[in-house]
Amino acid sequence: MDTKETNARAALGLDESALRPLAGSVCLHADVIAPYQALVKAAQAEGFALQIASGYRSFSRQLAIFNAKASGQRPVLDDRGEPVAMASLSDTDKLWAILRYSALPGGSRHHWGSDMDVYDSAAQPAGYSVQLTPAECCQGGVFAGLHRWLDEYLPSCGFFRPYARDTGGVAPEPWHLSYAPVADTLSQSLSPERLARQLAVTDIALKSAVLDNINTIFQRYVRV
Repeated sequence: MDTKETNARAALGLDESALRPLAGSVCLHADVIAPYQALVKAAQAEGFALQIASGYRSFSRQLAIFNAKASGQRPVLDDRGEPVAMASLSDTDKLWAILRYSALPGGSRHHWGSDMDVYDSAAQPAGYSVQLTPAECCQGGVFAGLHRWLDEYLPSCGFFRPYARDTGGVAPEPWHLSYAPVADTLSQSLSPERLARQLAVTDIALKSAVLDNINTIFQRYVRV
């Protein structure tokens, strides 16, 4: 398999050949390990213990999450954190509700090994379960200190927040970091046509709505 095809499959979460284990079940792209470790060291010097809550996520794992939300096995939340009444929505509106907080399989940046959700374990109270919510990151939040530091440090290290602002697609996720040199390369390997071909042969819920809206999905939720 040539590099172009390998990158295309990796962009969809179907090729793990470039991944390396980091700690526990967390994996990252081989070219992200050293920059991430440098970020951890810089954070440690400021008193923070930067940890990854979620790194690489496969196509099959993202598919399971998406299908569970579409079927009602997992709750779908709105911007206020309240459950969405999915049964009353059209398939297209169900799709938009899910994509606000959960990526389409094949369209998740977590497929690339370049992206991660982070928190500060030094600030984590005993028995506290990390939620990955904006409230944890803003002033007064349990991880506010880490995120104030990241605001200043990120521009100098190759990492950035792809979901820093609400542009009408994915809800803001200040905890989501991406290593640009790797993410940009894999992003260019993904297209709405390639994504549609993969989903057409996948047992995904709401398939007709997904395929009918694939270009909008790609521009609004995948391309950053």
